[in-house]
This record gives sequence, structure tokens and C-alpha cells, in this order.
Amino acid sequence: CHSSRRCDPCAKRAAKMVEMTAKALKEITKELKQYSTPSLNDKLYLHFKGWKKIETCISEYTGVRALWLEGNGLHALENLDKMAELRCLYVQQNLLSSFEGLEHNLALDAINACNNSINTISHLNHLPELHTLQLAHNRLEKATDLEHLKLCPSISVLDIQNNKIDDPAIVDVLAAMPDLHVLQLQGNPVTRKIQHYRKTVIARCTQLTYLDDRPVFEEERRTVTAWARGGVRGGQRKKAEGEGEKKEEEEKED
Repeated sequence: CHSSRRCDPCAKRAAKMVEMTAKALKEITKELKQYSTPSLNDKLYLHFKGWKKIETCISEYTGVRALWLEGNGLHALENLDKMAELRCLYVQQNLLSSFEGLEHNLALDAINACNNSINTISHLNHLPELHTLQLAHNRLEKATDLEHLKLCPSISVLDIQNNKIDDPAIVDVLAAMPDLHVLQLQGNPVTRKIQHYRKTVIARCTQLTYLDDRPVFEEERRTVTAWARGGVRGGQRKKAEGEGEKKEEEEKED
């Protein structure tokens, strides 16, 4: 069809391309040599299909543990309530604005929702097994947008880099997360507003082992802890002590 107005057959084909159907799901699993019985599949690869909605037909796949829905046009998480065993959910590059719809997915361990339109984190505090939350390139701005994380004590890996966060009070939220080990915060305006950014975040988040582009080694942790207690002099003294201990160990080895 080359006319400016799409003819009916072309319109029907276009509509079919963006509609999730039971037939389409079975064709995908067949192509990937997966089980023909929906409930036997523990993985479902539905990324980059151009779908705008998660239809009810997906509820047949009750045994799915990992679900890929990346690169579609989804506005909402829906019809996933039958996937009680779902562990990993990949919904990056969609149009999501909320996590509403995961009320029955209590086994979720990891969610990747990067590159969406989420401006407030919510509807996650009922997930006791959630350890990894990836939210890079969304629309988070204020500390209040992330306040809900205080109610999610199981999260240990948090990626919120490249949002629009500019509120230094975000540190209070992060410090209240008891098991936070890995944090990606770079690419947000707030990193320039927090005085002594890296030291401050490491000092406040006592379980942190990785911040942005590099790990938090034990020596850095000791120095930062001393700095937080006694200022710059305390940090310098602790660093010198650490270097002295390291030198002594090297001499013993020689």
C-alpha cells in the first residue's frame, strides 16, 4: 500500500502486530523450540514485539520464572497475577509510569524497568524477595519520589542513575535501606549538590560495597568512617595507618 491513507488489509495487519494473542505467544514458543503446553515454560521471550498491552492470554503461562517484555509500548503491568513463580521481570524500554499490577508476584527477585516514565516508586513493599531494582533513565526527581524504598528492606541492588534527582535528601532515603550493597546514582544533578558526594554516601550507607563506577574496598570504608567521625584529619590519619599496615605486611612477606 503506497497511498497516504492505509487500506483496510494493511490496517488489520498493523493492528495484529501490536496485539498480544494466544496464537502469537504459541508461535513464539514454537519458534524458540519451547513447550507447546504454556504452563510448562519457565521463560517467555516477548521483547520488541510492538505490543501496547499485556493481554489475558498470558495468564496461561503459569510456570514462567523469567519474563522478557523489553522494548514494547506497554503502559501498564497487568494480567500477570497467575505467574506466582515469576522471579525476574524485564520491562525496560516501555511507557510504564507505575509498578501497580504486581500484587500477586510475591516471588519477584529482580525488576528491570529502565527507560520508562516512572516518576514515583510505589507498589513494591509487598515483595519480600525483591533484591534488584533497576530504574535508570526514568523521571525520578525528589527524595519523596523514592520514599517508598524505605518500605522495601530486601533491596540490595539499586540502579537509579540518569534520572533527574536533584534533592540531597535522597541520602536519607538510601541510608534507611538496611541491605543496600550496590548503588548506581551517577548521572543525576544531586551528585553535584551533595558535599563530598562519594564519602558522604559511603558513610551514610554502611552496607555499600559498590557505588557508581567502582567498588567500595575495605580501606576506603575505614578512611570514610574515620572521616565521618573526625573530619578530614581523621580520614588522613586512618589512611596513613592503613598504608603503614600494608607496608608492614609487604615487609613480612619479603
